[in-house]
Amino acid sequence: MAKVKGAVVVDTEQCKGCDLCVVACPSDVLSLSKEANAKGYNYSFMSSPDDCVGCAACAYVCPDACITVYKVKI
Repeated sequence: MAKVKGAVVVDTEQCKGCDLCVVACPSDVLSLSKEANAKGYNYSFMSSPDDCVGCAACAYVCPDACITVYKVKI
């Protein structure tokens, strides 16, 4: 059975730092950045990229649809 690795791409300028994706992630992959985007929000980013399984729970709960999840077979 092939292993699947995920990759989360966040549109940092759209992200308003609501923290919903961070809470929804079952693998604790996402965190809020200490840096802010142009609107002054701390955006979400992959703090543990090796742990991502590509479940897309983060993308489903994002109210602004600024998260894209990719799956890669390894």
